[in-house]
Amino acid sequence: MTAFVDVSLFPRAAKPLTSYRPFWAKRFGTAPFLPMSRAEMEQLGWDSCDIVLVTGDAYVDHPSFGMAVIGRLLEAQGFRVGIIAQPDWQSAEPFKALGKPNLFWAVTAGNMDSMINRYTADRKIRSDDAYTPGAEGNRRPDRAAVVYSQRCREAYKDVPIVLGGIEGSLRRIAHYDYWSDKVRRSIVVDAKCDLLLYGNADRAIVEIAHRLAAREPVLSITDVRGTAFVRRTTPEGWFEVDSTSVDQPGRVEDHINPYQTTSEQAAAQGASCSAPNTTVSIADGAGPVSVGVQNDSKKVDGNTHKLNFVPNPSLAAKRKLPPQDRTVIRLPSYEQVRSDAVLYAHANRVMHLETNPGNARALVQAHGEGSIARDVWLNPPPIPLTTAEMDYVFDLPYARSPHPRYADERGRHDGATKIPAWEMIRFSIKIMRGCFGGCTF
Repeated sequence: MTAFVDVSLFPRAAKPLTSYRPFWAKRFGTAPFLPMSRAEMEQLGWDSCDIVLVTGDAYVDHPSFGMAVIGRLLEAQGFRVGIIAQPDWQSAEPFKALGKPNLFWAVTAGNMDSMINRYTADRKIRSDDAYTPGAEGNRRPDRAAVVYSQRCREAYKDVPIVLGGIEGSLRRIAHYDYWSDKVRRSIVVDAKCDLLLYGNADRAIVEIAHRLAAREPVLSITDVRGTAFVRRTTPEGWFEVDSTSVDQPGRVEDHINPYQTTSEQAAAQGASCSAPNTTVSIADGAGPVSVGVQNDSKKVDGNTHKLNFVPNPSLAAKRKLPPQDRTVIRLPSYEQVRSDAVLYAHANRVMHLETNPGNARALVQAHGEGSIARDVWLNPPPIPLTTAEMDYVFDLPYARSPHPRYADERGRHDGATKIPAWEMIRFSIKIMRGCFGGCTF
């Protein structure tokens, strides 16, 4: 019987989450809930927040909700973290509720993509929202990640914006937007954020927070795995590789009808199921000669038979390639994928091929032409957490209930104040992170 192997013990080139020196504000201790108002900040003895989270969901302090995980993780690192949940996006004033963040904004549309949350597959507005008290709809804007980022910039334009969550992750390169039926630019360009964290952002958000706390400019933070950002040129020391070396775009083939026979499928593709004739007759009647045994080009009955040379696979492995950690793959530009379905599929496939944290390379995609040209740069995916690190994240002091702001006069979260998404997982045990469905939107 094969013994169980804990893969989390394998060596990884990643700094452990618990190895950072806590920020000085650690002395304030742990908050019962992350503050959502100035009054709560004063009760904790805070004069300001180091980091302000902005989310499209109601604040539930439970590890099933992304903003709670990020907030508690940053709090454990010693930072003072406040949260603005479901702000009124019509102006920038609600985004000033907790004052100016000392370090950065952390923006997310919420646990769900805001467009899926707000619209049905028929593009009709939903009447309810499972992540809002009372399931009330219309509490978040379309493309909330973009809108929230723009309002944060309007509120305090000199504060860095770090965008994350599923909405940003799925839109990190030029992508097809079902709701507008067109290819849109990377969300990094539309949201004008300083950094986009895609995938599980635990490692990235902790490293970025400590580096910004050390007064490192956000524009110089370009080497964190799992991040995307805009830059003008490829820096020196990097080897740029064309994406066609990873995947060769070709003609689009129709899906095969599963109800056709093999012969019918071959005929539909202009081929035949019959075995090819691999012998030729000798003119003097000496008998057939197999083409496969010819060791040079010979003319038989006026026909020339070519030799097919198969390269030695062992030699290909010996070719000198640029170092993987200094290689970036150039995807077709936004302008190209917008007008060519084949190149769009090609770019999407290359992005998915480069998602293994163990061997993925950086990606870059141009947006704009001429003087406005810029590149969206994607660093390789983050290194997964070890078992010990995952336990550390989920053992943080969550209140495991909605914020008291949402409670009724009896202090309960029932009836008009009930949050459906909270009720669904209230008595559940979390056994995994993420989704095993592999769906795409």
